[in-house]
Formats: sequence, C-alpha cells, structure tokens
Amino acid sequence: MQIPMKTFHPTLFKSFWMGGFESACHINADGVRLDMLAATQHDRFVAEDYRALTTMRIETARDTVRWHRVEVGPDTFDFSSVDPYIAAANDAGVEVVWDLMHYGWPESLDVLSPQFVDRFTAFCRATAEHLRTRVDGGRFYTPINELSFFAWAAAEVGWFFPYEKHRGAELKRQLVRAWIAAVDVIREIDPDARIVSVEPLIHTVPPRGSSDRTASDAQNDSQWEAWDMIAGRVAPELGGGERYLDILGVNFYHDNQWEVPGGEKIHWHVEPRDSRWVPFNRLLQGAYERYQRPIIVGETSHVGSGRAAWIRELTDEVIIAVEAGVPLEGICLYPIVDRFEWNDPTHWHNSGLWDFSNDEGVFRRVLNGEYAAELTRSQLRLTALGFGSVEPDEATA
Repeated sequence: MQIPMKTFHPTLFKSFWMGGFESACHINADGVRLDMLAATQHDRFVAEDYRALTTMRIETARDTVRWHRVEVGPDTFDFSSVDPYIAAANDAGVEVVWDLMHYGWPESLDVLSPQFVDRFTAFCRATAEHLRTRVDGGRFYTPINELSFFAWAAAEVGWFFPYEKHRGAELKRQLVRAWIAAVDVIREIDPDARIVSVEPLIHTVPPRGSSDRTASDAQNDSQWEAWDMIAGRVAPELGGGERYLDILGVNFYHDNQWEVPGGEKIHWHVEPRDSRWVPFNRLLQGAYERYQRPIIVGETSHVGSGRAAWIRELTDEVIIAVEAGVPLEGICLYPIVDRFEWNDPTHWHNSGLWDFSNDEGVFRRVLNGEYAAELTRSQLRLTALGFGSVEPDEATA
C-alpha cells in the first residue's frame, strides 16, 4: 500500500534510526560498580561499533561520558576515557547523544548532599568545554538518564544505590535542580547544544475485577512529574522553565504496561492481547499533546525471537502516530549490542541488533539476521514517509 508523504520530516539528527549502547554505571546489589561500556567491551571496540552502525544506515548513537571515570578529584577531570569515543564518532561520521549521568557518580559523593549539584554542574561544564571543539557536527546531551525512574529506583524502593526508601520525591527534586544547572552551563559553553530528556513512557491499570483507578491513575500521572518540574509547571521554586525542556525521549518496552497495585504485567506477546494494553501510538500522541516538543523513541527493543516482531509492530505504531501529527525525530534501538543483567553477569538478555560470540574472552559482534532483516523492512516503510533513506533494493523481501 502506498503511504502518503507527510509535510513533517525529521531534521534534528543525522539519522532517524539510532543505536544506544548500554551505559549503566551504578553500584549494583552486590556492591559492585558497574561499567557496562567496559563489560560489553564497547570501550574496546568503539571504532568498530560505530562503523558497524553505519552499515545498517544508523548514523546517530546514544553513549555515555562516565562521570566516575572522568572526575578524578573535585574540579579535576581526565577525558582520556572519552577521547577514543570522540575520535571514533568523528571517523565513522556518527553523531552522539551524550548521557552525562547514567545512574552512576563518583564514589566520594552523596547524591542527596548539597554538594552534589555543584559537583555535577562542574563536571557538565568541563564536559561541554571538552566536546565543543572536538566533536564534529551537532552536540546533544542528556544530563541525567531517566531522572524520574532513577529517583524511584534509588530512593523510593531501594532497588538502586544508595538503596534509600521513601525518599524518592526528595531525590527527584535534587536531580531536577542538577538538571537545570547542567543545562545552564552546557548552553553557556555551547549555545548550539541540544538537550534530550529521556524518561519511560508507561501505562498502568487496576487489577482485573477492580474498578478503583486511584493507584493506577496516580502511577500514570507520576511519569510526567520530572518533566513538569523541569519545565517549571510544578514546583517552580526549583528554578524550572519551559526552556529547560527541549527534545523528549520516550523509552518504551514490552513490559511498560502493568497492573497497579500488584505489578502484574500486561503481556504484549500473548494472543489474544489483553484489551487493557494501550497501543504505543496513543501513548506517543499523549506525550506530544502534553508538551508540544519534538520526540524521539529514546529506547526500545525486545528479547530473543521477539525482537523482529517487536520492531515490526513498533513501526506500525510509529506510522499511525506520524499520520496523526506527532513530530517524531528518531527511534533508538537500545541496546544496540547485547547486555547482561545488572545483578547477574551470567544472564544475557539477547536483546541487541548484534549478539555476542565469546571468543576466549573477546566479545565478537554477530549481527542478528532476523532482527536486521525486519529493521531494514521498517526503514524502508518509514522512508516512504520521508523518515530516513533506504533504497528499495536494500529491503529484504
């Protein structure tokens, strides 16, 4: 079926399709500092990884400046761990959206202390100064990855370090202050920089047989709280304003819809599908209607044999959203190379476009053929809307 051309065409990024490298740097439940860029050997093979992206018509990546590696002391920064990424990106012609805090920070710092915002601001300033003159093309930053989710995980339910409980609201406000200060210094150093705010997009419902939506409605409303604070729509004493909310990144996986209370997932893969599942296009439209900002899908993927089916349906949903007027600027496949469970390094998710073959401790990248073929078909379908460029003979029949 011929898809009509639309008047909106994405313009913000080098490529509509993006690849995100798992970058978590927090301390896990065993007290071990994670460094997923090192654990997946992306830091070792960054040049090869970026070049591999371009073979799949992906020229935009999400990656991380590891704060705990860069700040070697208060106001003392060493960017030797970042420079290979800059060189690899420039060489491959890949632009990067740089996360500056992906759940982790230097060991000596208390995330809830008054010093946290000042230290983070200094780190962001130094990073912007370093990248501004070295990065080819546009500069994009995500100061804090999944701010709202992280506040919940680290300080409300004690799932992430520092394992606090019932302090989620306090940490969220602290991180919003840090976000605002970071955006100010980044724009001071680099007025052309763009800011990408990435948060999960969720939907929750009451358990079957219950008509009480109080808890589930509160859960749904909470997903907007960080963005509302950043934009100054609530808690204006934090210093927020509309200028601090630039590009929205919505993260959406198969398990982003569940029952509240209870936590039972609304299964995506079971047919017939649960009638309570809300199609992704409707969630996208809701986010756009609320904030009127350009949007990317900041993270999405599935696991195992479900990867191809997931990207096929996601593309269906994106086309519906675009036809409805959502200015979608990109889709980030995350993780683009496989990753293991944070608390269990023996459990690999099998969720990347590239799987791993362990060659005596060296993780060789192996393109997942089924996923890659479906991605190419999805790229072709969206090309008909003006979203990317894939020649018809490149598509897999």
